[in-house]
Amino acid sequence: MESFLLIATIYLTAAVVAVPLASRLGLGSVLGYLLAGIVIGPVLGLVGSETKDLQHFAEFGVVMMLFLIGLEMDPRALWDMRHRLLGMGGLQIVLTTGVVMAGAWYFGLVWQTALAVGLILALSSTAIVMQTLTEKGLAPTEGGRATFSVLLTQDIAVIPMLALLPLLAVAQPLTFAPDGSISRHGDGHGDAGHGAAMSIVADMPAWGVTLATLGAVAFVILIGRYLSRPLFLMIHGTRLREMFTVVALLIVVGIAVLMITVGLSPALGTFLAGVVLANSEFRHELESNIEPFKGLLLGLFFMTVGAGINFNLLFANPVNIMGLALCLMVAKGLILYLIATLFKLRRDHRWLFTLALAQAGEFGFVLVSFALQTNVLEHTLSQNLLLIIAMSMLMTPLFFILHDFLARKLAETQQPGTQPEPDQIDEQHSVIIAGVGRFGQVVNRMLQMSGYRATVLDHDLNTIRLMRKFGFKGFYGDPTRPELLHAAGLSSAKVVVVALDDMEKTTQLVRYIRREREDISIVVRARDRVHVYELYRAGADHIVREMFDSSLRAGRYVLEDLGLTDFEANEMETEFYKYDRYSLRELADLWKPGVPLEENAAYLTRARQLNKELETALVTQDEGGTAPTGDSAG
Repeated sequence: MESFLLIATIYLTAAVVAVPLASRLGLGSVLGYLLAGIVIGPVLGLVGSETKDLQHFAEFGVVMMLFLIGLEMDPRALWDMRHRLLGMGGLQIVLTTGVVMAGAWYFGLVWQTALAVGLILALSSTAIVMQTLTEKGLAPTEGGRATFSVLLTQDIAVIPMLALLPLLAVAQPLTFAPDGSISRHGDGHGDAGHGAAMSIVADMPAWGVTLATLGAVAFVILIGRYLSRPLFLMIHGTRLREMFTVVALLIVVGIAVLMITVGLSPALGTFLAGVVLANSEFRHELESNIEPFKGLLLGLFFMTVGAGINFNLLFANPVNIMGLALCLMVAKGLILYLIATLFKLRRDHRWLFTLALAQAGEFGFVLVSFALQTNVLEHTLSQNLLLIIAMSMLMTPLFFILHDFLARKLAETQQPGTQPEPDQIDEQHSVIIAGVGRFGQVVNRMLQMSGYRATVLDHDLNTIRLMRKFGFKGFYGDPTRPELLHAAGLSSAKVVVVALDDMEKTTQLVRYIRREREDISIVVRARDRVHVYELYRAGADHIVREMFDSSLRAGRYVLEDLGLTDFEANEMETEFYKYDRYSLRELADLWKPGVPLEENAAYLTRARQLNKELETALVTQDEGGTAPTGDSAG
């Protein structure tokens, strides 16, 4: 017990010191965790043999992270990603495996071992990349979504890789010596490793494995769809908040155990569970309960990676190890840049996609250990591979810093007056928000708080980037362009919120939406009363003057300061609001486009009548009566 508390104190102290310092220097939390692990491990020797066991435990943070990612998606969004999953992700794995395999074969490895090395190094680090993308607000960008698609494909690909590796075992494994020479001999080394976890399907025939796998996936879907809601309702009835945390952890841990039992990736299983629960009303409760554990375990995982680096082996042959790690990242980078070009990512997103995925990943540790246990790799070669993976992961935060530098340079070199290409819209929701300035942001945040999601469009790139920094997803592009509106789901949306600054474009957009969809509800911001009339004619359902509600609130405060009670002032505010809507509806029918208001006799006459009616209505209200109401504008 005492030793556990001592180790926990060492890790927590290192994190508290290193991570805030790294974040303040602009290096990011991931690099801070890695450096903290290096200091307490290889440098000071404060931790030792327990690091490997801690790393296996901390890898559960990756499982939790994928569960939370799944909660942010719905099945339709996942289906919409199928082309990127199969195209970008599949192409990256195949090309990277082929190039690395060719390089390993050139250096003298037999083709079976070379293929195993290619498969291991084709994977990237989901933990580091997604954590850094989230911190920098880059996850909702086009490059961030493309990066996530490849990472998800890699996580899925771990399953067939684990099935293929035992078939690549060689009778006499090759030794990759510290001096760089390669020789063939059998040294008898073997290790069960993290990937050697036993499962109930280990001795089953192929058809049995298939049935068990499909049964586990079906069980996860059925539990998430039909049993999760009654379970959460029962827990809600206990009024014990800690029980929500218990149930959230039970869901993640239980599904992970189930997936391991049938030989599947626990990360993939929990991601699937997250997608199934994405539309649950308890999604936000799950997120809030899992998030702290995810962050803590991921931080611990990064620290164990740093603490587990074998610096003795690195210093014995630093040029070869660092050279191979850099060669791997350059080769993967070239492949990734080619794929980004083929899939027509914008130049800034292309660099993000390339630099984010150029490293090897944490699942490489699992595959190396499994390959060692199944005699696919020999001991010394596996140790070198583990070191190459760790060094590439250690350099990844530096690549993100390079991306930030390149992004600033690209922004500076952009020609004045030129606009970047609009984002590719890859998700659709029941609400579209066209324009997300001060007005649209409030609407979007209120929808999210209520459990709804909106597809946000805005033509101001800086606004979209600022949104992403705060974790809100938005798409860059001109909302008045018909192709972007249809890509955002105009044909299936229930509500469109129009909050553009340009009055003329606002009216044109409302007119176009109404022409395309007679049944859709249009909520729009108006500049003034005349703009209200124009939008009313264009077909808007609910019109909100941008200063009206704030003016009402200010008027209510004035009434309270003059001596009215809160209730009386609120009643006056409510009645004035109702009567103003009624009068706007009356005057909208008399308004004539292109004719100044002062020259419209019918309009002026009715406006004077309404002003007198307003005075009468307020007096009546003071005596307990009611005023007329309207329903078209506010």
